[in-house]
Amino acid sequence: MPQDYPPISSLERPVRLGVLISGRGATLENFVSKIAEGQLDAEIPLVIASRPDCAGITKARSCGLRCEVVLRKQFDSVERFSSAIFEFIRPAQVDLVVLAGFMSLLQVPDDFAYRVMNIHPALIPSFCGKDYYGQRVHEAALERGVKASGCTVHFADNEYDHGPIVIQRYVPVFDTDTPESLAARTFREECEAYPEAIRLFASGRLHVVDGRLRVLNSDSD
Repeated sequence: MPQDYPPISSLERPVRLGVLISGRGATLENFVSKIAEGQLDAEIPLVIASRPDCAGITKARSCGLRCEVVLRKQFDSVERFSSAIFEFIRPAQVDLVVLAGFMSLLQVPDDFAYRVMNIHPALIPSFCGKDYYGQRVHEAALERGVKASGCTVHFADNEYDHGPIVIQRYVPVFDTDTPESLAARTFREECEAYPEAIRLFASGRLHVVDGRLRVLNSDSD
């Protein structure tokens, strides 16, 4: 991906999200709730699931959202799998792809550079990468004995949990924590951090310089 990325112009309309899921669809539900509450000026023209049995499919369709299934196991490479996904994304006129518990590596095409976001339930670069997802992240954090964890929203590139960081939010870790309690506390922060990152994108205030992200002031050029 390019090292420098000028900010997009403010959209001045609801940002169109393509939401990619692999699991229960909790992050998708959060987006739907934030939109309904007027806290996120967005539309969701398309949801794509990588597994046919994930609960998020039912949740998406119950909300009246179009949901397509693109099975990772049907493709012999990341490149072909990713290409099939973007064949749905482009006609849907998606502004921003948001990975919402999406468990497969995605190759980001040039026309979507810095237009794909991911959220990870730890403070990157800690406890991230191919083998760190879901409860494994929180188990690893507790095994290491960290005193703080959190979540990270970042632009996705062609590596697991990599790319310029947009937002990080902190949560304390207590001696009495279990992976489940730490996950719940972290998810509460995810529910605020991800919509905030989307709002920043739609406002045109995100600018990548030398691989690092800057958030411009609202009155900046």
